[in-house]
Amino acid sequence: MKINEAEILDIETAELLVRLENSGDVLYNELAARLNNEEAAELLRKNGREEVGHARRVMKVISLKTGTEYVPSAEVLEKFEVDLPDSVDASALPMIVEGELQGDLGYQKWASHETDPEIIELLLRNGREETKHAERIKQAIEILASAEVAQ
Repeated sequence: MKINEAEILDIETAELLVRLENSGDVLYNELAARLNNEEAAELLRKNGREEVGHARRVMKVISLKTGTEYVPSAEVLEKFEVDLPDSVDASALPMIVEGELQGDLGYQKWASHETDPEIIELLLRNGREETKHAERIKQAIEILASAEVAQ
């Protein structure tokens, strides 16, 4: 994916990142809806809500980089479609854990190429939250595994 290959966070990549982060709530809500466990589902929904916050921070980064208030186009605000099977269990979640951890590494990489302290902090904050999302997913996996054993 183009985002993972980007060494620096230019405007074009940042706009794609806004779209991807905004789509995170779709992914997490769809996953949560397919889980058969409300406690695990709520952890995923919380991740989704925070992904939208990541998109807002990236839009702030664009504003700081351009020196003007960033107003995203309809295309940038359009969320990606998520295609999931009708039911999901814990076996689908480790791949998402890895994606979140890679997200943190990407934000760290982009922050390392920046000079504006505010941009650096926004990027690193998003990255830290990506790792927190991975931890929540691991919790969800444990909850689902415990529920399976109890059955």
